[in-house]
Amino acid sequence: MVKKAVIPAAGYGTRFLPATKAQPKEMLPLLDKPVIQYVVEEAINSGIRDILLVIGRGKRALEEHFSRNVELEEQLHRMGKAAELELIKGIPEDVHIHFVWQHQQKGLGDAIKCARHHIGNEAFAVLLGDTVLESSTDVPVTGQLIDVYNRYEEAVLALEEVALEKVVRYGVIDGELLDDRIYSIRNLVEKPDIASAPSRLVIASRYVLPPEIFSALDTVKPGKGGEIQLTDALRLLVQDRNMYGYHIRGRRHDLGNKLDWLKTNILYGMEQETVAADLIPWLRGVLSEKEAGSD
Repeated sequence: MVKKAVIPAAGYGTRFLPATKAQPKEMLPLLDKPVIQYVVEEAINSGIRDILLVIGRGKRALEEHFSRNVELEEQLHRMGKAAELELIKGIPEDVHIHFVWQHQQKGLGDAIKCARHHIGNEAFAVLLGDTVLESSTDVPVTGQLIDVYNRYEEAVLALEEVALEKVVRYGVIDGELLDDRIYSIRNLVEKPDIASAPSRLVIASRYVLPPEIFSALDTVKPGKGGEIQLTDALRLLVQDRNMYGYHIRGRRHDLGNKLDWLKTNILYGMEQETVAADLIPWLRGVLSEKEAGSD
């Protein structure tokens, strides 16, 4: 059983400045909820009840968001706003959310190392805090990975297929298809050039990892900017033991940049009936005006 999850959320969010000067990028709204809440809910809906957020300077808002605000709850109760009261409660009472500080920005691998003592000798899920994965099935993406882990009891990486020109942005796997959507991974290449990319299957912001990843993270040398890269540790791990990838059923929304954040807000707005009723006609009107203006 995978019982614990680690959510790295310590980055500065420089691509969203000045909006992220005084608030975490993970607290930016995706329609009516902060991005981080979608990530936490994915873990919860995958059966995880113990969640560790790795945070850094200026991230206190994350702690406050997942703490109860008794005064606000009482005010909403007095006002008879039951729906709003239910929304702010959010996290089930049997879910435990913890926080640990990454005191220096030394990469994703270092952020995961901060979770060592909390995780102990257990397998655990990793969900990047600025990425929302929308499942196309009833099983959340992290739950899909856990199902594969339960079958093989080895590291499992979420995979998505991207256009060839986009492989330069991601960690790419070299692997062999074993079963429906399951790959045996031979190697990983971080941000390869197009000519040398071993595939178009890239790591999609979700992992289930064995505790041995911590020893691999201790071994890898810091790279550019003194950062410890998780991909480097995974490359070491796959030399000694099996590793699997799962081509996820769903799609990734990278909320770490302005354009994709805006696109995703529009997409989610179009899927929510109360918003879509006004949003879609408005969008059509704006596009018609733009087309008329370009004639």
